[in-house]
Amino acid sequence: MTQDMTQDMTPALTNLSGLNRAGISAALAAMGIPEKQLKMRTQQVAHWMYHYGVTDITAMTNITKDLRAEMLNWFEVKRPEIAEAQISEDGTRKWLLRLADGHLVEAVYIPEDDRGTLCVSSQVGCTLTCKFCHTGTQRLVRNLIAQEIIQQVLVARDALEEWPSPPEGRLLSNIVFMGMGEPLYNFDEVKLAIEMMTDSAGLSMSRRRITLSTSGVVPEMERCGEETGVNLAVSLHAVNDEMRSEIMPINNKYPLDEVLKACASYPGAANSRRITFEYAMLKGVNDSLDDARELVRLMRQYKIHGKINLIPFNPWPAAPYECSDWKQIRAFSELIFSKGISAPIRMPRGRDIMAACGQLKSASEKKSKAQLLREAANA
Repeated sequence: MTQDMTQDMTPALTNLSGLNRAGISAALAAMGIPEKQLKMRTQQVAHWMYHYGVTDITAMTNITKDLRAEMLNWFEVKRPEIAEAQISEDGTRKWLLRLADGHLVEAVYIPEDDRGTLCVSSQVGCTLTCKFCHTGTQRLVRNLIAQEIIQQVLVARDALEEWPSPPEGRLLSNIVFMGMGEPLYNFDEVKLAIEMMTDSAGLSMSRRRITLSTSGVVPEMERCGEETGVNLAVSLHAVNDEMRSEIMPINNKYPLDEVLKACASYPGAANSRRITFEYAMLKGVNDSLDDARELVRLMRQYKIHGKINLIPFNPWPAAPYECSDWKQIRAFSELIFSKGISAPIRMPRGRDIMAACGQLKSASEKKSKAQLLREAANA
């Protein structure tokens, strides 16, 4: 048997990085840790990875030296490769991460005076084809697993040098599922990731500091509220079905009435926990004062406790829209505020590195079967 063949038969190490308690426990059990020790060993490993941020099993010093040596034969604690890291002139950071299978996703950190928010991806590519969104021009490759979502947080904390994890005053204080993909089309793995983020043995974050953004996948919205308890943001972007279907084809499946009814009944929605509506300001498309008045009417009709985030459209190559004039955005906001509804203007962040809302797109494209066959033949 050749040396290459021998190496090919060597079992791959299990990557513990990003696993939840159940995953860590199952991995340790497969290694042969006695059942009576599993809870303790799981807590030890989780604490080292998610409180201290270690990526070296030998650094887990409250585990015996012999056991650590044996663990090295079974496990690794490995982050995704950072294919590219960029820092905007406004301090926004973007990472292009290469996953274990070679696919790429993006994560963005946005520092603000009172918080630091990490925007995480839930899919490679996107199921949807929203016309204002750059990610929507990239076909869906696959869903991320919970481990890969958590690893985005770990990469950000590494870059921010935020280990050991401080109990308060964190640079990374908030998480938003607003990166690549539709989170509610990958709900089971997103839910597992949220559980790990909020687990006291994991990232120990408050559910009130986690927001999930959806384009309006109505059947999963109630389940999201009941099973995760996180904040909800809804991509609205239009005030009638005709325009919303043009901008967001998902509206043909879940029209505006269904989406707003689901928002009105979202578990936990109240003045203290308002739903956020995201509204991209598209010049000459959805930015008239009549549109603003209709937004107010809809909020009142459906009795929704919410605020409307006005997002100046962030350009990307060959985008079919332009950003509304600043004067028009201000007038739109002021009209809604005058009716007692919050409508802040979200200042663009990270535009110069294509990290702003709607600009994310990785280089991972799903290849056709014919293309794969041609590449195989060429090889």
